[in-house]
Amino acid sequence: MSNSLCTLCGASTPLISANLGVCLTCLRRQPENALSHTMQVHRQARRAFSLPELPPQAEGGVRCGLCSRQCVINEGERGYCGLRTVNERRLVHLAGTPARGLLHWYRDPLPTNCVADWVCGGHSRFGQHNLAVFYASCTLNCLFCQNWHFRNTDPTLDRQGNVQALSAKELADFANQRTHCVCFFGGDPASQMPHAMAVGRLLAERGVAVCWETAGTMHPRFLRVALELSLISNGCIKFDLKAFDSNLHRALTGASNAQTLANFAAAAEYFHQRSSPPLVVASTLLVPGYVDAEEVGRIAQFIADLNPDIPYALLGFHPHFFMDDLPCTSFRHAGEALEAARAAGLRNVRLGNVHLLSNAY
Repeated sequence: MSNSLCTLCGASTPLISANLGVCLTCLRRQPENALSHTMQVHRQARRAFSLPELPPQAEGGVRCGLCSRQCVINEGERGYCGLRTVNERRLVHLAGTPARGLLHWYRDPLPTNCVADWVCGGHSRFGQHNLAVFYASCTLNCLFCQNWHFRNTDPTLDRQGNVQALSAKELADFANQRTHCVCFFGGDPASQMPHAMAVGRLLAERGVAVCWETAGTMHPRFLRVALELSLISNGCIKFDLKAFDSNLHRALTGASNAQTLANFAAAAEYFHQRSSPPLVVASTLLVPGYVDAEEVGRIAQFIADLNPDIPYALLGFHPHFFMDDLPCTSFRHAGEALEAARAAGLRNVRLGNVHLLSNAY
Protein backbone atom coordinates (compact mmCIF):
# COMPACT_ATOMS: atom_id res chain seq x y z
CA MET A 1 0.00 0.00 0.00
CA SER A 2 1.18 3.51 -0.73
CA ASN A 3 0.52 6.56 1.41
CA SER A 4 -1.70 9.42 0.31
CA LEU A 5 -1.64 12.98 1.64
CA CYS A 6 -4.44 14.98 3.19
CA THR A 7 -4.56 18.26 1.28
CA LEU A 8 -5.57 20.14 4.44
CA CYS A 9 -3.37 18.87 7.27
CA GLY A 10 -0.62 17.05 5.36
CA ALA A 11 -1.19 13.72 7.13
CA SER A 12 0.26 10.78 5.21
CA THR A 13 -1.33 7.33 5.47
CA PRO A 14 -2.65 4.56 3.19
CA LEU A 15 -6.06 5.17 4.82
CA ILE A 16 -6.58 8.42 2.91
CA SER A 17 -8.15 8.08 -0.53
CA ALA A 18 -6.05 10.07 -2.98
CA ASN A 19 -9.11 11.00 -5.01
CA LEU A 20 -11.04 12.20 -1.97
CA GLY A 21 -7.96 14.05 -0.77
CA VAL A 22 -8.92 14.66 2.86
CA CYS A 23 -8.63 12.62 6.03
CA LEU A 24 -11.32 11.70 8.53
CA THR A 25 -9.79 13.96 11.20
CA CYS A 26 -10.14 17.03 8.96
CA LEU A 27 -13.69 16.06 8.02
CA ARG A 28 -14.51 16.10 11.72
CA ARG A 29 -12.43 19.08 12.82
CA GLN A 30 -12.69 21.44 9.85
CA PRO A 31 -15.68 20.19 7.87
CA GLU A 32 -16.27 23.41 5.93
CA ASN A 33 -12.80 23.32 4.38
CA ALA A 34 -12.90 19.56 3.86
CA LEU A 35 -16.29 19.60 2.17
CA SER A 36 -15.29 22.44 -0.12
CA HIS A 37 -12.63 20.09 -1.47
CA THR A 38 -14.69 16.88 -1.56
CA MET A 39 -17.60 18.50 -3.40
CA GLN A 40 -15.21 19.33 -6.25
CA VAL A 41 -14.30 15.64 -6.36
CA HIS A 42 -17.98 14.73 -6.61
CA ARG A 43 -18.49 17.22 -9.41
CA GLN A 44 -15.56 15.69 -11.26
CA ALA A 45 -16.97 12.17 -10.77
CA ARG A 46 -20.36 13.24 -12.14
CA ARG A 47 -18.85 15.13 -15.06
CA ALA A 48 -16.99 12.00 -16.17
CA PHE A 49 -20.37 10.38 -16.95
CA SER A 50 -22.16 13.49 -18.27
CA LEU A 51 -24.47 13.47 -15.25
CA PRO A 52 -25.69 16.67 -13.54
CA GLU A 53 -22.96 17.78 -11.15
CA LEU A 54 -25.48 19.07 -8.61
CA PRO A 55 -29.25 18.71 -8.17
CA PRO A 56 -30.64 21.47 -10.42
CA GLN A 57 -32.39 24.33 -8.66
CA ALA A 58 -33.60 26.33 -11.65
CA GLU A 59 -35.54 29.47 -10.82
CA GLY A 60 -39.04 29.00 -12.20
CA GLY A 61 -38.34 25.35 -13.03
CA VAL A 62 -40.47 22.27 -12.37
CA ARG A 63 -39.98 20.45 -9.07
CA CYS A 64 -39.57 16.68 -9.20
CA GLY A 65 -40.11 15.78 -5.53
CA LEU A 66 -39.62 12.00 -5.89
CA CYS A 67 -36.61 11.90 -3.56
CA SER A 68 -34.62 13.95 -1.08
CA ARG A 69 -32.64 15.77 -3.80
CA GLN A 70 -35.69 17.93 -4.60
CA CYS A 71 -34.55 18.84 -8.10
CA VAL A 72 -36.11 21.90 -9.73
CA ILE A 73 -35.60 21.34 -13.45
CA ASN A 74 -35.67 23.73 -16.36
CA GLU A 75 -36.23 23.01 -20.05
CA GLY A 76 -33.30 21.05 -21.45
CA GLU A 77 -31.94 20.04 -18.02
CA ARG A 78 -31.96 16.63 -16.34
CA GLY A 79 -32.56 15.84 -12.69
CA TYR A 80 -29.72 14.56 -10.54
CA CYS A 81 -30.58 10.89 -11.16
CA GLY A 82 -30.51 11.55 -14.90
CA LEU A 83 -34.02 10.22 -15.51
CA ARG A 84 -36.19 13.34 -15.34
CA THR A 85 -36.33 16.30 -17.66
CA VAL A 86 -38.82 19.02 -18.55
CA ASN A 87 -40.68 19.65 -21.78
CA GLU A 88 -43.17 22.50 -22.17
CA ARG A 89 -43.29 23.04 -18.40
CA ARG A 90 -44.12 19.38 -17.73
CA LEU A 91 -41.96 16.84 -15.92
CA VAL A 92 -40.89 14.06 -18.29
CA HIS A 93 -39.83 10.65 -16.92
CA LEU A 94 -37.25 9.01 -19.17
CA ALA A 95 -37.53 5.90 -16.95
CA GLY A 96 -38.76 4.87 -13.53
CA THR A 97 -42.48 4.65 -14.32
CA PRO A 98 -44.60 1.48 -14.31
CA ALA A 99 -44.34 1.53 -18.10
CA ARG A 100 -40.55 1.81 -18.25
CA GLY A 101 -37.90 0.86 -15.76
CA LEU A 102 -34.19 0.99 -16.60
CA LEU A 103 -32.48 -1.98 -14.99
CA HIS A 104 -30.46 -5.18 -15.04
CA TRP A 105 -31.89 -8.35 -13.51
CA TYR A 106 -30.91 -11.97 -12.96
CA ARG A 107 -31.92 -15.02 -10.93
CA ASP A 108 -29.67 -15.42 -7.89
CA PRO A 109 -29.78 -18.93 -6.35
CA LEU A 110 -30.63 -19.07 -2.64
CA PRO A 111 -29.07 -18.83 -0.17
CA THR A 112 -27.18 -15.81 -1.48
CA ASN A 113 -24.96 -12.99 -0.23
CA CYS A 114 -27.90 -10.93 0.96
CA VAL A 115 -27.27 -8.18 3.53
CA ALA A 116 -30.05 -9.73 5.64
CA ASP A 117 -29.17 -13.36 4.92
CA TRP A 118 -28.78 -14.43 8.54
CA VAL A 119 -32.26 -13.20 9.51
CA CYS A 120 -34.33 -13.35 6.29
CA GLY A 121 -36.53 -16.17 5.03
CA GLY A 122 -34.39 -16.88 1.98
CA HIS A 123 -31.36 -18.40 3.72
CA SER A 124 -33.05 -21.82 3.97
CA ARG A 125 -34.76 -21.83 0.57
CA PHE A 126 -32.41 -24.18 -1.26
CA GLY A 127 -33.48 -24.78 -4.86
CA GLN A 128 -35.25 -21.43 -5.08
CA HIS A 129 -33.91 -18.06 -6.14
CA ASN A 130 -34.03 -14.34 -5.63
CA LEU A 131 -35.01 -12.11 -8.56
CA ALA A 132 -32.20 -9.55 -8.23
CA VAL A 133 -33.10 -6.20 -9.78
CA PHE A 134 -30.40 -3.56 -10.19
CA TYR A 135 -31.82 -0.19 -11.20
CA ALA A 136 -29.51 1.79 -13.47
CA SER A 137 -29.82 5.11 -11.64
CA CYS A 138 -29.21 6.56 -8.20
CA THR A 139 -29.97 9.57 -6.03
CA LEU A 140 -26.49 9.65 -4.47
CA ASN A 141 -22.92 9.72 -5.78
CA CYS A 142 -21.04 7.30 -3.53
CA LEU A 143 -17.36 7.51 -4.36
CA PHE A 144 -16.90 3.84 -3.34
CA CYS A 145 -19.82 2.53 -5.43
CA GLN A 146 -19.35 -1.13 -6.39
CA ASN A 147 -22.02 -0.93 -9.12
CA TRP A 148 -20.75 2.31 -10.63
CA HIS A 149 -21.00 1.00 -14.20
CA PHE A 150 -24.69 1.91 -14.38
CA ARG A 151 -23.57 5.52 -14.82
CA ASN A 152 -22.66 4.67 -18.41
CA THR A 153 -26.31 3.96 -19.26
CA ASP A 154 -28.10 6.19 -21.75
CA PRO A 155 -31.70 6.50 -20.40
CA THR A 156 -33.06 7.08 -23.92
CA LEU A 157 -32.01 3.61 -25.14
CA ASP A 158 -34.11 0.49 -24.65
CA ARG A 159 -31.07 -1.73 -24.27
CA GLN A 160 -27.41 -1.09 -23.54
CA GLY A 161 -25.17 -3.93 -22.41
CA ASN A 162 -26.89 -5.76 -19.54
CA VAL A 163 -29.24 -2.83 -18.87
CA GLN A 164 -32.65 -2.87 -20.53
CA ALA A 165 -35.92 -0.98 -20.37
CA LEU A 166 -38.80 -3.14 -19.08
CA SER A 167 -42.33 -2.41 -17.97
CA ALA A 168 -43.34 -3.50 -14.46
CA LYS A 169 -45.39 -6.37 -15.91
CA GLU A 170 -42.57 -7.53 -18.19
CA LEU A 171 -40.17 -7.70 -15.25
CA ALA A 172 -42.69 -9.37 -12.92
CA ASP A 173 -43.36 -12.04 -15.54
CA PHE A 174 -39.75 -13.23 -15.29
CA ALA A 175 -40.63 -14.66 -11.86
CA ASN A 176 -41.53 -18.33 -11.85
CA GLN A 177 -42.52 -21.06 -9.39
CA ARG A 178 -39.00 -21.09 -7.94
CA THR A 179 -38.87 -17.36 -7.27
CA HIS A 180 -38.96 -16.95 -3.49
CA CYS A 181 -38.15 -13.24 -3.35
CA VAL A 182 -37.39 -10.13 -5.34
CA CYS A 183 -34.89 -7.54 -4.16
CA PHE A 184 -34.60 -4.05 -5.61
CA PHE A 185 -31.00 -2.79 -5.55
CA GLY A 186 -29.12 -0.36 -7.73
CA GLY A 187 -27.92 2.20 -8.07
CA ASP A 188 -30.89 2.63 -5.80
CA PRO A 189 -34.59 1.88 -6.22
CA ALA A 190 -35.30 5.32 -4.72
CA SER A 191 -34.65 6.81 -8.17
CA GLN A 192 -37.29 4.56 -9.84
CA MET A 193 -39.79 3.91 -7.05
CA PRO A 194 -43.01 4.07 -9.15
CA HIS A 195 -41.67 1.21 -11.30
CA ALA A 196 -40.39 -0.83 -8.33
CA MET A 197 -43.66 -0.43 -6.43
CA ALA A 198 -45.65 -1.59 -9.46
CA VAL A 199 -43.43 -4.68 -9.78
CA GLY A 200 -43.67 -5.27 -6.04
CA ARG A 201 -47.47 -5.20 -6.10
CA LEU A 202 -47.63 -7.73 -8.93
CA LEU A 203 -45.17 -10.10 -7.26
CA ALA A 204 -46.65 -9.80 -3.77
CA GLU A 205 -49.97 -10.96 -5.23
CA ARG A 206 -48.13 -14.08 -6.48
CA GLY A 207 -46.66 -14.87 -3.07
CA VAL A 208 -43.16 -13.53 -3.77
CA ALA A 209 -41.39 -11.81 -0.86
CA VAL A 210 -40.65 -8.17 -1.74
CA CYS A 211 -37.35 -6.78 -0.46
CA TRP A 212 -35.46 -3.54 -0.87
CA GLU A 213 -31.84 -2.48 -0.46
CA THR A 214 -31.65 1.28 -0.37
CA ALA A 215 -29.96 4.38 1.02
CA GLY A 216 -33.43 5.52 2.01
CA THR A 217 -33.66 8.79 0.08
CA MET A 218 -37.13 8.19 -1.38
CA HIS A 219 -40.12 10.40 -0.56
CA PRO A 220 -41.78 9.19 2.67
CA ARG A 221 -44.98 8.31 0.81
CA PHE A 222 -43.01 5.81 -1.28
CA LEU A 223 -41.34 4.41 1.81
CA ARG A 224 -44.74 3.64 3.32
CA VAL A 225 -45.72 1.65 0.22
CA ALA A 226 -42.39 -0.22 0.27
CA LEU A 227 -42.86 -1.12 3.93
CA GLU A 228 -46.42 -2.30 3.40
CA LEU A 229 -45.43 -4.48 0.43
CA SER A 230 -42.61 -6.06 2.43
CA LEU A 231 -44.85 -6.54 5.45
CA ILE A 232 -47.61 -8.40 3.60
CA SER A 233 -45.18 -10.51 1.56
CA ASN A 234 -42.70 -11.50 4.32
CA GLY A 235 -39.95 -9.42 2.74
CA CYS A 236 -37.74 -6.77 4.31
CA ILE A 237 -36.30 -3.34 3.68
CA LYS A 238 -32.56 -3.04 4.15
CA PHE A 239 -31.25 0.47 4.84
CA ASP A 240 -27.67 1.26 3.93
CA LEU A 241 -26.68 3.69 6.69
CA LYS A 242 -23.40 4.94 5.27
CA ALA A 243 -22.58 7.41 8.06
CA PHE A 244 -24.28 9.16 10.95
CA ASP A 245 -22.21 12.34 10.79
CA SER A 246 -23.73 14.54 8.10
CA ASN A 247 -20.36 15.94 7.01
CA LEU A 248 -18.84 12.50 6.54
CA HIS A 249 -21.95 11.41 4.65
CA ARG A 250 -21.65 14.42 2.34
CA ALA A 251 -17.98 13.68 1.72
CA LEU A 252 -18.64 10.05 0.80
CA THR A 253 -21.93 10.39 -1.09
CA GLY A 254 -22.26 14.04 -2.10
CA ALA A 255 -25.49 14.47 -0.13
CA SER A 256 -27.01 14.97 3.29
CA ASN A 257 -28.28 11.95 5.23
CA ALA A 258 -31.20 13.83 6.81
CA GLN A 259 -33.89 12.08 4.75
CA THR A 260 -32.22 8.69 5.20
CA LEU A 261 -32.24 9.00 9.00
CA ALA A 262 -35.81 10.33 9.04
CA ASN A 263 -37.00 7.50 6.78
CA PHE A 264 -35.19 4.90 8.87
CA ALA A 265 -36.81 6.24 12.04
CA ALA A 266 -40.21 6.04 10.33
CA ALA A 267 -39.53 2.47 9.19
CA ALA A 268 -38.48 1.47 12.70
CA GLU A 269 -42.01 2.27 13.88
CA TYR A 270 -43.21 -0.68 11.76
CA PHE A 271 -40.64 -3.09 13.17
CA HIS A 272 -42.84 -4.48 15.95
CA GLN A 273 -45.49 -5.58 13.46
CA ARG A 274 -43.44 -8.66 12.49
CA SER A 275 -40.52 -10.18 14.33
CA SER A 276 -39.66 -13.06 11.98
CA PRO A 277 -38.39 -12.42 9.46
CA PRO A 278 -37.60 -8.87 10.63
CA LEU A 279 -39.17 -6.15 8.51
CA VAL A 280 -36.32 -3.64 8.83
CA VAL A 281 -32.57 -4.34 8.67
CA ALA A 282 -29.65 -1.89 8.69
CA SER A 283 -26.14 -2.17 7.30
CA THR A 284 -22.95 -0.10 7.14
CA LEU A 285 -19.95 -0.48 4.86
CA LEU A 286 -16.68 -0.29 6.82
CA VAL A 287 -14.78 2.08 4.55
CA PRO A 288 -11.12 2.05 5.71
CA GLY A 289 -9.96 5.37 7.07
CA TYR A 290 -13.42 6.90 7.09
CA VAL A 291 -16.15 4.73 8.64
CA ASP A 292 -14.32 3.81 11.84
CA ALA A 293 -15.53 2.23 15.08
CA GLU A 294 -16.48 5.64 16.45
CA GLU A 295 -18.77 6.28 13.48
CA VAL A 296 -20.27 2.79 13.73
CA GLY A 297 -20.95 3.42 17.40
CA ARG A 298 -22.93 6.56 16.54
CA ILE A 299 -24.97 4.74 13.90
CA ALA A 300 -25.60 1.82 16.26
CA GLN A 301 -26.71 4.16 19.04
CA PHE A 302 -29.16 5.81 16.65
CA ILE A 303 -30.59 2.38 15.75
CA ALA A 304 -30.67 1.15 19.37
CA ASP A 305 -32.55 4.24 20.51
CA LEU A 306 -35.26 3.35 17.99
CA ASN A 307 -35.29 -0.40 18.66
CA PRO A 308 -32.31 -2.48 19.90
CA ASP A 309 -33.69 -5.59 18.16
CA ILE A 310 -33.28 -4.19 14.63
CA PRO A 311 -30.63 -6.41 12.94
CA TYR A 312 -27.44 -4.59 11.94
CA ALA A 313 -24.86 -5.87 9.44
CA LEU A 314 -21.32 -4.51 9.22
CA LEU A 315 -19.87 -5.12 5.77
CA GLY A 316 -16.30 -5.56 4.66
CA PHE A 317 -15.13 -3.06 2.05
CA HIS A 318 -13.51 -3.79 -1.31
CA PRO A 319 -11.90 -0.90 -3.25
CA HIS A 320 -14.02 0.45 -6.11
CA PHE A 321 -14.67 3.49 -8.27
CA PHE A 322 -13.11 6.76 -6.98
CA MET A 323 -11.90 5.08 -3.77
CA ASP A 324 -10.13 2.19 -5.43
CA ASP A 325 -6.80 2.97 -3.76
CA LEU A 326 -7.94 2.05 -0.25
CA PRO A 327 -7.25 -1.40 1.20
CA CYS A 328 -9.88 -3.97 2.09
CA THR A 329 -11.28 -3.60 5.61
CA SER A 330 -8.92 -5.08 8.19
CA PHE A 331 -9.83 -7.71 10.78
CA ARG A 332 -8.91 -5.25 13.52
CA HIS A 333 -11.16 -2.52 12.10
CA ALA A 334 -14.06 -4.97 11.75
CA GLY A 335 -13.58 -6.29 15.29
CA GLU A 336 -13.55 -2.79 16.79
CA ALA A 337 -16.67 -1.83 14.83
CA LEU A 338 -18.45 -4.99 15.97
CA GLU A 339 -17.65 -4.20 19.60
CA ALA A 340 -18.84 -0.61 19.20
CA ALA A 341 -22.17 -1.71 17.73
CA ARG A 342 -22.79 -4.16 20.55
CA ALA A 343 -21.69 -1.65 23.17
CA ALA A 344 -24.37 0.72 21.86
CA GLY A 345 -26.99 -1.83 22.89
CA LEU A 346 -27.84 -3.61 19.65
CA ARG A 347 -28.77 -7.25 20.23
CA ASN A 348 -28.39 -8.65 16.71
CA VAL A 349 -25.18 -7.56 14.99
CA ARG A 350 -23.41 -9.49 12.27
CA LEU A 351 -20.18 -9.12 10.34
CA GLY A 352 -20.73 -9.68 6.62
CA ASN A 353 -18.36 -10.07 3.66
CA VAL A 354 -15.83 -11.69 5.98
CA HIS A 355 -14.00 -13.10 2.97
CA LEU A 356 -12.95 -9.52 2.11
CA LEU A 357 -11.24 -8.80 5.43
CA SER A 358 -7.49 -8.30 5.40
CA ASN A 359 -4.48 -7.63 7.61
CA ALA A 360 -3.64 -4.46 5.69
CA TYR A 361 -3.75 -2.11 8.69
